[in-house]
Amino acid sequence: MKRPHGVVSLLFVVAIAGFIGSFTLAIQGQSGPTEAPAGFDNLTNGFIDQPAFDAARLKFEERDEIAKGLGPVYNAQSCAECHQNPVTGAVSQVAELRAGHQDVFGNFVDAPGGSLINDRAINAAIQERVPGAETVRTLRMSTNALGDGFVEAINSNTLVAIANAQPGQSGGLIAGQVIQVPVLEAPGQVRVGRFGWKNQNASLLSFSADAYLNEIGITNRLLLKENTSLGNSVAAYDTVSDATLCADGSSRVCGEDPEQDIEAFAAFMRATKAPPRDTALAGTADAVAGSNLFNAIGCNICHTPSITTAAVGTVINGGALTVGAALGNKIIHPYGDFLLHDIETGDGIVQAGPQDTANKLRTAALWGLRMRPRFMHDLKSLTLESAIERHKGEAEDVTERFFDLTEAQKQQLFTFLNSL
Repeated sequence: MKRPHGVVSLLFVVAIAGFIGSFTLAIQGQSGPTEAPAGFDNLTNGFIDQPAFDAARLKFEERDEIAKGLGPVYNAQSCAECHQNPVTGAVSQVAELRAGHQDVFGNFVDAPGGSLINDRAINAAIQERVPGAETVRTLRMSTNALGDGFVEAINSNTLVAIANAQPGQSGGLIAGQVIQVPVLEAPGQVRVGRFGWKNQNASLLSFSADAYLNEIGITNRLLLKENTSLGNSVAAYDTVSDATLCADGSSRVCGEDPEQDIEAFAAFMRATKAPPRDTALAGTADAVAGSNLFNAIGCNICHTPSITTAAVGTVINGGALTVGAALGNKIIHPYGDFLLHDIETGDGIVQAGPQDTANKLRTAALWGLRMRPRFMHDLKSLTLESAIERHKGEAEDVTERFFDLTEAQKQQLFTFLNSL
């Protein structure tokens, strides 16, 4: 496709930008959507009441010790270690390490024991390190969890519709990929993935179970098999039985999580408010101009400004959750489409999707961006300009339009981004 230039083309893109924004709202077929609450204030969005929210937040912040089942290999001692800037549940600059290799057919193969290489161990004898043969290596920064209850409540058909619209909005250059992933709490059920850099989770309970095992090393009722150290058993260092029953008297096995902390983690994230804008900065002339430029050069095709969640009463997660009034029919402004794209910064890792997702990553949602001093999935960009310039592949045409901006226009764009 030959790239259009000049003010006329920019105004044309601005014109269709309004259509894009309204489209993501209209496809839900809902009436009277309202804005989702936003704030860095440690207050509930109404999914649970404030005392229950505070109790769930304390569970999210609680540091696990060896006696409770920490490790034996792990990355952090609490959820909040990786989600805490400026409040619990938000972003941080903590990164995890993943590795693997390609087979003779070019397919990705996990490192022994899985692609995740844990940074910590409770005993030096089982410390993991990247084996020399695992030549596909990457760092992944922790993602924001504030407002994720609204993300969970997005109807899967909405994400499919966004993906289907993108080729037409970009002259065929941009095409987000949707993948279906298992819902752990509903065996046999799948849903459109939306959490994690590879969209490997579709529900917040699945996400919580995954993180509790893989980041903190604690087995739970949804994931009862202990991790290894590069494929080698760590049973000799395991201090809590993985066969422990749940404390609720249900006779279910909860592993090292008898109190079912994963339920509290999910409830906390579902009850968090969305990351707020810096309203003072957002209202300035430069930020408003920068927002228009963001749409004009096509950033909004992937960094979707507005999405409306599913209608109240919608049953999601394979029947395990019904969208309530606190999360349903809410307008959120994630500046992300929760789809997988190849912008040539891919890490080569395959998780829940097929092999063609190796170099694709979920679009970074930009809400809360101003709380990050480092950018992109690998934290290698230290300025917004560097992050934008790294967008190639599907985003090549958009990046070239960025290069066409004057220095003054670029600064307006950065001002807008710094208001998010």
